[in-house]
Amino acid sequence: MDTKGIEQMLNVLRTTAAQASGKPATEVQPVSGGPDFAQVLQSSIDKVNQTQQQATQMAEKLAAGDSSQNLHEVMIALQTASVSFQEMVQVRNKLVSAYQDVMNIQV
Repeated sequence: MDTKGIEQMLNVLRTTAAQASGKPATEVQPVSGGPDFAQVLQSSIDKVNQTQQQATQMAEKLAAGDSSQNLHEVMIALQTASVSFQEMVQVRNKLVSAYQDVMNIQV
């Protein structure tokens, strides 16, 4: 897993927190050459969306009587889509919480 985007975001949060508390910010080396945080987040959302669409299509084919669809594979695809969506929601909740923490820092 490429964590350069997450490290970059953490560096920004640490620098902001240090500046808000009046402490000198430690020199943080910028992460270069990696994708930015927004790109990583967008690609993750796209992947979850693709997983959900694929599972929905499989379920629709099974419901329509397509004999090429295996019930077990459809159930696994639906569960995978559900778990990936729940994971995305938890990541969103953590990002919102981190944002609120930064916004509540007294300047």
